[in-house]
Amino acid sequence: MYKVKFINDALIKITGKADSPDWEKATVLTDFISAWDAEPVKKIEFRSLWSKENLFFCFKVYDNEVYIDKTDDTITSIGNSDRVELFFRTDAGLNPYYCLEIDPTPRIMDFKAYPNKEFDFEWNWPKKDILVKSQIEKEYFIVEGKVSIASLKSFGLIKNNKIESGIFRAKFNKSKGATYKPTWISWIDPNTETPNFHTPTSFGVLHLEH
Repeated sequence: MYKVKFINDALIKITGKADSPDWEKATVLTDFISAWDAEPVKKIEFRSLWSKENLFFCFKVYDNEVYIDKTDDTITSIGNSDRVELFFRTDAGLNPYYCLEIDPTPRIMDFKAYPNKEFDFEWNWPKKDILVKSQIEKEYFIVEGKVSIASLKSFGLIKNNKIESGIFRAKFNKSKGATYKPTWISWIDPNTETPNFHTPTSFGVLHLEH
């Protein structure tokens, strides 16, 4: 369980630089693993805060070789790029759950999903209810954003001050030739034989503290 501390909404600004002082109040989550890869995972820092209006999130990903597929802005290009991911589920049945996959530029692949990897890419998080900004530095990149509490409630994602959530990262590394292959990194070990975030065992709990 990750404890999300409560703040005054007006005190935090989304800049892509994670430079609002209130981020110092957030618990830093660094327990990320690559369950299907023996290579060590470079440091990832995840922070979250909440207010009456918004759930704030911030990824700081240490990486000096960020890969972005710049072919176009389709879900295919985003899906072939380094990115961070947040999934929110209504219940353990994953029927439905909601996915935000965000690359460092930041392009957003947002979709509604159902069991057995049935994805609805026609669905989008309402634009008025989400804001994401990012920054790429030499040694790391930051993805910082917020989603409205109203939208989370309307999707049935907050229950008893808890949000069941998956926190992930896709890292693309150059393999033989000119191709790039992903390493899949998660907060919770899904305990699956092959990489799979779209399973009930990949989710943890964000607890909204008062």
